[in-house]
Amino acid sequence: MKKLLSFITALLFLTTGSICLAQNFQKDMDTTTYGRNKAVGKYAELRGIKMYYEVYGKGEPLLIIHGNGGSINNFIYQIPYFAKKYQVILADSRAQGKTVDGADSLSYEMISDDLNALLDHLKIKNANVLGWSDGGIEGLLLAMYHPDKVKKLAVTGANLRPDTTAVDPFVQKMVLAVNVKGADSLKRMKNPTPAMKNQLKLMHLLSYEPNIKTADLKKITCPTLVIGGDHDVITTRHTLEIFEGIKNAYLWILPNSGHSTPIVYKDQFNQVVGNFFAKPYRKIEKSGRFM
Repeated sequence: MKKLLSFITALLFLTTGSICLAQNFQKDMDTTTYGRNKAVGKYAELRGIKMYYEVYGKGEPLLIIHGNGGSINNFIYQIPYFAKKYQVILADSRAQGKTVDGADSLSYEMISDDLNALLDHLKIKNANVLGWSDGGIEGLLLAMYHPDKVKKLAVTGANLRPDTTAVDPFVQKMVLAVNVKGADSLKRMKNPTPAMKNQLKLMHLLSYEPNIKTADLKKITCPTLVIGGDHDVITTRHTLEIFEGIKNAYLWILPNSGHSTPIVYKDQFNQVVGNFFAKPYRKIEKSGRFM
């Protein structure tokens, strides 16, 4: 079953059209200490789970959130860049990576509440937040239901719902098929391991959630940078819907890009997101739209 989720993750990355980039990224993840750094890695017991996290750098707090089936080391290109100016906080989300989770259920709301609890654990009043894919969903929820914790928000490849109005039809059909196959495999197992159960929870999450109402985006009041690839697995029109639903939002669509914007365009991505966090974007209204 783990192979099924790994297949989905790999395919989402390969929608960028670069096998060479994917191979280099995998090699970098295999050799980095990020996500398994014994010198800085710690566990926080919160909300019934044992959450693994790492902190790098000093300065203004920056929480970075990975996607479905991912872990801290997905941000090997962002950690060293942002740690020069920020206190970079990363965690393996519930049921993923090194985080221990024995619960039967899983939702994006649970994960965003976990991250809020982690900030409390670290005595951090608020932070800039960067989320990729499912991490973007959790960033949106964190800003909606814990607005005091989010100073600025940048999300890439996030979605509000799992249907084909938001997700590319080919990808949505594939994910549903893999979810059904995984559920059937689990039923046939006499003694499925906790890891296997977690894999199924993650596939279910990817297939049937989130279910966020567009109107609820009005709850987000912090400056928000909404990012997507022009050939992302999340449709451009849906990314535009998220942008238009947030009052204080800015939009960045990367040309010739799929879902993996922090990897394929890592240098440009880091610079643009870094600039967004570093200084206020101007408000563009009325006649200001001409400039």
